[in-house]
Amino acid sequence: METSKTPCCGVARFFQLLEGPWASLIVRELLAGPRRFSELRQALQGISAHTLTSRLRQFEASGLVVRTAYAQMPPRVVYELTPLGEGLRGVFDALREWGESVPVETVAVTQPKDGVAMSMREIAAGCPLAKS
Repeated sequence: METSKTPCCGVARFFQLLEGPWASLIVRELLAGPRRFSELRQALQGISAHTLTSRLRQFEASGLVVRTAYAQMPPRVVYELTPLGEGLRGVFDALREWGESVPVETVAVTQPKDGVAMSMREIAAGCPLAKS
């Protein structure tokens, strides 16, 4: 008899669906509305086309994202969250609020591959969930 690999704990299910690099940032971008592949790639500086494609396929298979292909020239494909994916909005709002409550000075500076240091304020400036 085969046992189920789906965790019974909701937190474990969350992390199973959003595991791996870039997963939560892709959802963050899609919470701002439907996006084309190129728009996601541009918003997520440093993500490879392979990784983005792989994550979007995983999200589509799990029911978090729907992919809509439009029959036009040139072809247009749009990704958007399903109602299940939209259910993550409260989780991400809570993460954003908690992150904004952490003093900037307590968070280490991120060092990108090009060696140019970015402050947390600069990183947060690109957040589509940030309150204006």
